Amino acid sequence: MGGPGEPPEGTPEGAPAGGEDEYRSVVFDESFVRAARLQEYSAQERMGDHARAVRRRPAAARRNLSKQAVILVLLIAVAFGTAIYMGVRHPYQTPVAQPPEPLRITVIPLAPQGPVPGAEKPAELYAHSPAAQFRVGASGINLPSSQRTSHFSDSQITSAMTIAKDYLVESSLDPDVLTGGAVRSARILLDPQQLDQFDQSFAHPAADGRHAPTGWLVRFDPTKVALASTGIRVQGTMHATETDKNTLEVTSDHTFVYALRPVGKDEHAKASLFTVRRELQFRFDRDDLRMRQTELIVSYMQAGPLTCSADAANQLRPLLAGQKAKAGGPAGTDPYATGDATALCGSLAATAQPSL
Repeated sequence: MGGPGEPPEGTPEGAPAGGEDEYRSVVFDESFVRAARLQEYSAQERMGDHARAVRRRPAAARRNLSKQAVILVLLIAVAFGTAIYMGVRHPYQTPVAQPPEPLRITVIPLAPQGPVPGAEKPAELYAHSPAAQFRVGASGINLPSSQRTSHFSDSQITSAMTIAKDYLVESSLDPDVLTGGAVRSARILLDPQQLDQFDQSFAHPAADGRHAPTGWLVRFDPTKVALASTGIRVQGTMHATETDKNTLEVTSDHTFVYALRPVGKDEHAKASLFTVRRELQFRFDRDDLRMRQTELIVSYMQAGPLTCSADAANQLRPLLAGQKAKAGGPAGTDPYATGDATALCGSLAATAQPSL
């Protein structure tokens, strides 16, 4: 028999002797074994649906995890709130849009000093007038080279001047507008907050400096005159300025020359020229640029040949070939009346007429 601690059959061949001495350093004493906590699930417990794959973590660990989650949520909420606050308080954010100021309108009739010159062919009239070198139609409304400002780019300034040009074309060159018909093509280019004033001007025309349709667009009395040619001559200038970090203003100054004939006469009736100088001031905020619309804030027009006593607020009634202006100045103005603008009238220089 083997000695104590040896297998009954003796020490296996090849195994080192002195086993107890070799493993003495890793033998656990009885107190250590009794203190050890062993947990082993039974096979039935391991097969049950309710059995967990892992042990539950101690309650203290779960509490620490909950605190970390709460802190993370709070940090996210603070960051989100800060982002919203900075967006609201951003120094470059467009301020709340203010209602545009009403359009200020001035219309000055120009009375001829003698009979209005006429000719059968409009081209002959143009050739002998100061408009001989003017371009035809929209090609006469040139856009200057744009330069960026402190707060607006080249493309934004070009966009503003393009919208202003579109308004000039629709309100001064469209035959349907000129003959007292359509107004929608010019109306859709205006800021929606100006549409009430625009509509009231055409529903209830008045020479009060606010509600004259001829301040918004050029239109003739269709019962008196017709276009003798659609080749309207145009020349003028346009420039843009930055008034503040959110506002651009475009000023245009153009002269339009129309060839007209009396309505109801044959096509061989003599034509005459009618000249309109329009100075318009447009205003654009960033919303206007984005929506391709504008605020028209100043409209100054000189037009002739007209009689001083004619009402030029609603429609223009030009003097045609061979006609003369009536004697006298403009219609009387009552200084005690309120609401109406002071009547103005000028004299059309002879050099502004064709020299036939």
